[in-house]
Amino acid sequence: MTLTVSILLAYLLGSVSFGVLASWIFKLPDPRTYGSKNPGATNVLRSGKKAAAVFTLLGDAGKGWLSVALAQHFAPVLGFGPAAIAAVALAVFLGHLFPIFLRFQGGKGVATALGILLGFNPWMGLLAVTIWITVAAIWRISSLSALAAAALAPIYAVFFLGLDARTLAVLMMSLLLIWRHKSNITNLIAGTEGRIGKGERLKRPSKRPE
Repeated sequence: MTLTVSILLAYLLGSVSFGVLASWIFKLPDPRTYGSKNPGATNVLRSGKKAAAVFTLLGDAGKGWLSVALAQHFAPVLGFGPAAIAAVALAVFLGHLFPIFLRFQGGKGVATALGILLGFNPWMGLLAVTIWITVAAIWRISSLSALAAAALAPIYAVFFLGLDARTLAVLMMSLLLIWRHKSNITNLIAGTEGRIGKGERLKRPSKRPE
């Protein structure tokens, strides 16, 4: 019963879209109405409001980290083993991908997956960030950075976590993340994928003098 409640709470937390929340706080258009129509930090950045994008990134990563951190902290009291912690991690990740509050149309899961990796093991999360930054610095393509980090994450998991349920959860998240980037993969193959800093930005109507 306790595990079921924990999984449900993690899913509900994952369903909170910080991209939509940030747009409401900063009085920006809904990120699902422009650009890639994805409520993630990269698309929110197209609004031109960097603070909103940072808020989105930290919020989406934070909910992944918090769910895992709480599950691991209370594991001795609740009797949670690696399988239960992995289930909580998958629940918050699936909540982000398929949020009940947004009619199951969520983001791609990059930031939330990063938060989960940091929760599992800080070094594993930092390695994923390093891969993302390195690929982004060389090719300046956000989706390629995410795909590279996702592809290598299961290898890190085996090294830091061993062969247990948490590693399986990382593998499943990586596969889901790659699947959510299928349109980006098509664009990458075609050579039409947008680059960081050169994508289409949201155009705001100019103010007319009264």
